[in-house]
Amino acid sequence: MKIQVEIKELKEGKYVIVDDEPCVIKSISKSKPGKHGSAKARIDVIGLFDGQKRSIIGPVSDKTYVPVVERKNAQVLSLSGNIAQLMDMGDFSTFEMTVPEEYKERIVEGEEVSYLTAMGKMKFDLR
Repeated sequence: MKIQVEIKELKEGKYVIVDDEPCVIKSISKSKPGKHGSAKARIDVIGLFDGQKRSIIGPVSDKTYVPVVERKNAQVLSLSGNIAQLMDMGDFSTFEMTVPEEYKERIVEGEEVSYLTAMGKMKFDLR
C-alpha cells in the first residue's frame, strides 16, 4: 500500500518509494525558486530492503509515493539453516524468512523478534 504526497512534505528518516523500492530518506536539500522556475529538491535515500543508494531530483510541488511501513513482532518457531519459521504476534499467521549472516547468533527459537513489512516484502529489524 502506498500514499501520494508532495515532495515538500517529506522529512529525513521517513520513507519514500524510488524505482518501486521502499527507501529511507537520509538527506533533503531544497533550492530557492529562481527567476524562471520553481524551487527544486534533492532527496538522497537508501533502499529499505536492498541497501542501495538512490536520489530524486525535482520540483518541490511534484507528487511522489510514500509506502506504508509496519513494524511488527513475531515469535521464532524454528530455525533450519538460515531459514527461520516465524509466527506473527498480531494475527498468529506463520511465515518463513531468510536470516542474514549478521543476525544468526541473535535469533533464537522461542524468542520474540521484530520485523518490518512494506509493499509485500519483509526484513528483520533487530537493533
